[in-house]
Amino acid sequence: MAMNVQTATDSSDRIWEQEILPALERYIRIPNKSPAFDPDWVRSGHMEAAVQLVADWCRAQAQHLPGLVLEVVRLKDEKGRERTPVIYMEVPGTKGDDTVLLYGHLDKQPEMTGWREGLTPWTPVREGDKLYGRGGADDGYSAFASLTAIRLLREQGLPHARCVVLIEACEESGSYDLPAYIEALAPRIGKPSLVVCLDSGCANYEQLWMTTSLRGMVAGNLRVDVLTEGVHSGDASGIVPSSFRVLRQVLSRVEEEGTGKVLVEALHTQIPEARRDQARAAAKVLGEEVFTKFPWVPGIRPMSDDGAELVLNRTWRPALSVTGVDGMPALNSAGNVLRPFTTVKLSMRIPPRVDPKAAMEALTQALVKDPPYGATVTFEGEKSSTGWDAPPLASWLSNAVESASDTYFGRPAMAMGEGGTIPFMGMLGERFPEAQFLITGLLGPGSNAHGPNEFLHIPTGKKLTCCVASVIADHFKR
Repeated sequence: MAMNVQTATDSSDRIWEQEILPALERYIRIPNKSPAFDPDWVRSGHMEAAVQLVADWCRAQAQHLPGLVLEVVRLKDEKGRERTPVIYMEVPGTKGDDTVLLYGHLDKQPEMTGWREGLTPWTPVREGDKLYGRGGADDGYSAFASLTAIRLLREQGLPHARCVVLIEACEESGSYDLPAYIEALAPRIGKPSLVVCLDSGCANYEQLWMTTSLRGMVAGNLRVDVLTEGVHSGDASGIVPSSFRVLRQVLSRVEEEGTGKVLVEALHTQIPEARRDQARAAAKVLGEEVFTKFPWVPGIRPMSDDGAELVLNRTWRPALSVTGVDGMPALNSAGNVLRPFTTVKLSMRIPPRVDPKAAMEALTQALVKDPPYGATVTFEGEKSSTGWDAPPLASWLSNAVESASDTYFGRPAMAMGEGGTIPFMGMLGERFPEAQFLITGLLGPGSNAHGPNEFLHIPTGKKLTCCVASVIADHFKR
């Protein structure tokens, strides 16, 4: 029995409009920043509020999903401190114990500056097809869409495998709590043959996009000290080397400033030819959309004129970003002082297949060895995450994804790597090497996760929900 397309489309539209979007608006209002950005998250209570909101909505789905089991699982670390909670759900399958695992997260990035007039991170605003607010697309919708996809199957009496839904609250901090939960829940999760992750992106809103790889990351704070306290710049400049200039010299060891090329060989990997082919295909479909999706200032241009090279730059090559700075006063309080130190926060994206521990060691060594002028140069590694490269796609999943995209988007499915990090994928890839993966999401052009003016593209959310239902149905029939 095939899924009735019009019934599924109408049902997804109705559930999104009447149930999911109102819940997402309440969710956006909660400033449940990830623990890395709210160390006092237990006391502040925002994470708990978000967990309860999502859990309550999901529990209410039991009327549509008989047998639904939901538990908010809470573990403590080795020192007795609360770990961020996990929402664990099970929906029984039609027969057998084959399992589909669906994943998402509910913690958020911090506010970020630059929201346009009329928008704030914690106030939901709907404008046409877009719902603005922090965390809606990254990744608050995932729990709602996951259960709704299963609900679409149940409404039509279509069989499906047992489904486990796992929603964590630590992803934006590197998922450091998640391994403990995966270990504790392993007997209940079972051995999934299909993993669906709704925390990724789409290169346009016109077709279904599968993520085939993710970059890892190493991050930390680079500090250069030259004095014990600030001194008059007229007295010291020309004698005392500027901490900022020393910092520039040190960064030039790891990044070629003229091109952005990362110079540390240990941070590179051989790019598989299949991934190069995917990059060329994606660039051909997207054209200038590869780069026009970003909010460029007038006159600036991308780092290459070759669209395929731009795709590979953001998916299979290392890249450095300076994401924060300390030791520099605001402009209105900057006197004529040679500052004693400069600190910057570095985020180094690393390709799939690069070991983050080895990458951290290589990066640290390159930064701190033989400091210019004998300055004190330190690099404090904060976090690291493993990248991920999808296993070969089974023919049934390839056909299922193609069929879903053609049916609900009216265009062929596309595949491409993503530049971000989802630590959970690396963990699952190790634990379930035989599983197939459907990694997808709503983070498309302009959606700007982590930045100002983040939005969720509502029509894509509705279509994506139908696509997930279709793939789960085909998984059962394989």
